[in-house]
Amino acid sequence: MSDVFVDKFKALVQLYLDEPWQEADGIAADELDAILVEQQVSIPLAMRDFFLALANCEELMEAYYYFWDPEELEIEDGYLLFLEDADEAYTWGLRADQLDVPDPIVWRRNNAKGNWICEEGTFSEFVLDMLDWVFTEEDEDKD
Repeated sequence: MSDVFVDKFKALVQLYLDEPWQEADGIAADELDAILVEQQVSIPLAMRDFFLALANCEELMEAYYYFWDPEELEIEDGYLLFLEDADEAYTWGLRADQLDVPDPIVWRRNNAKGNWICEEGTFSEFVLDMLDWVFTEEDEDKD
């Protein structure tokens, strides 16, 4: 199995937290697989690599919005839900019919209205862009 995105996600620890990535920041592949089997959920490669690298890195998993732990993943409305804002006004997901795509497009649901809007970026792009926005915003607030 290839770890296409793992190194990119691991590098975020050093980039944003100014400390080296440690094994404890991620989750072991066999542990992740067991959780997914129990949840009866399959996830795309990019999301799998994200969890392998960062599943236990609370500072990044809860940097602004809240990434769901692997145990919390669920399919609803035809989407695999994986992220929500603090007010639970919006939830982000991946189309369930595209989970076999290595790095699928992210969609956002307005929870009050129930409608889904395409975010125009893949899971890996979305994660990298979101964290860049969060930590750039924090740096600007300090100035």
